[in-house]
Amino acid sequence: MPTFAGTILILDPDIGALEPIAARLAEDDEYRVFLCASRADAARCLAAAEVDLVLVTEDATGEGQHFLRALRLSHPAVLRVLLVDGPGSTDRQELVREAAIYQYLTRPLDGEQVALLVKRALETRELARRHRILSRELKLSDDAPMFARDRLTEGFVKEARSFEKLVYASPQMAELCALARQAARTELPILIEGETGTGKELLARAIHYHSARGNSPLLIQNCGGLSDELLRSELFGHLRGAFTGAVSDRLGLFRAADGGTVFLDEISEVSPAFQVSLLRLLQEGEVKPIGADRTMICDVRIIAASNRPLAELVRQGAFRQDLYFRLKGFELRVPPLRERRDEVAALAEYFVRKHGAAMGHRVLGITQDAVQRLEAHDYPGNVRELENEIRRMVALAHNGDYLSTRHMSATFAALPVGQPAAGQSNGFALLGGSLKDEVERLEAKLVGEALRRHRWNQSKVAATLGLSRVGLANKIKRYGLDRGLGQEATA
Repeated sequence: MPTFAGTILILDPDIGALEPIAARLAEDDEYRVFLCASRADAARCLAAAEVDLVLVTEDATGEGQHFLRALRLSHPAVLRVLLVDGPGSTDRQELVREAAIYQYLTRPLDGEQVALLVKRALETRELARRHRILSRELKLSDDAPMFARDRLTEGFVKEARSFEKLVYASPQMAELCALARQAARTELPILIEGETGTGKELLARAIHYHSARGNSPLLIQNCGGLSDELLRSELFGHLRGAFTGAVSDRLGLFRAADGGTVFLDEISEVSPAFQVSLLRLLQEGEVKPIGADRTMICDVRIIAASNRPLAELVRQGAFRQDLYFRLKGFELRVPPLRERRDEVAALAEYFVRKHGAAMGHRVLGITQDAVQRLEAHDYPGNVRELENEIRRMVALAHNGDYLSTRHMSATFAALPVGQPAAGQSNGFALLGGSLKDEVERLEAKLVGEALRRHRWNQSKVAATLGLSRVGLANKIKRYGLDRGLGQEATA
């Protein structure tokens, strides 16, 4: 499956009129295109996928205009293009200002013109992103007092990246998302394991929208806390009168998602009896609604998730081994945030921008002491807990503020800076070697910690440790510190 050049959303009540334009963008320029007939459909697409640009038609109801105004607040990074029917008007010019319209085109549309506009718009957006990164680095290295090194973060060299709505910054997550992109191109079932709050559902959504089934339904079912009868009805459907309360036929998620994907969360909670039904579906694609006399065939891809290791449940006899092996066509493990602390700062910055824009707060940044406390936390709630804390901090901040410890909840504000988090040790234990060996081991540890702290910005590390760039490079090579981390290094 080809890599998308970008994701375009088209909102037009008469979607048939723009189908040729959508086909031109999808086939010739390899964009992923969503055609939506209503604001509700468009909102669902925006919630599920990372959209780069929207094309919205002018209409008599004003639905498109309302959508564009709301989009500026909810998704400020999305480029907005208005498709109009004739010459401009005062009302339209007001809309252009209020919704920050990037450009507007007059219908009837020319496919080549639309494709060129989309290409140039996305190029401009990418240049603006790169300019923002460079400006941030230059700004944070300024000698002005308000940018003093002891107050602000050292600059987030690694900007948070995204796989659709899943945001990450660490090498572990980059490797995981690369594998997930490969898995998306196949038709194999996928098993996602990880603690609560790590983003398993976001990863499942990203896989679906990067697969050949991306334009077909993605339906989600949490299997935890449901009885077998209710879960069977939800997934397989039932006929009217099959049981008390079955007043009408129910299609069931598997048949409703025919041609698409079904995401089964908390798969570890289903009973052994229900596991047999799932195994039949995975083996033969057969679905038998409750009360039906015959089975039906449906074509769905299963993505399952569990916050408990299924391999361990198989060893305990609590989960069928044959179902486990059927589910793990690809097995993806999302690491908890405490195993990738090096991305806490980058994620915090991303969430500051995201929630600052959503709440209309112009937050300038986050102080270094606040970041140190964020990095010291153990995060039993993982990324979800970090995002909730940042959202709370942004809500308490005023326009023009830097987020600091005074905006933090009591749990985070009380964390001792420089102390090891739960389960960690920053101490240096002597191993009984020679003085030369122990000194070199301590030196390697100090250099490695400085590199991680400054996110592999070697100029800052050399200045902090009082070394030349050449001297630092020699120590990195001597102690093998670039092994496995070279992709993060920056000049």
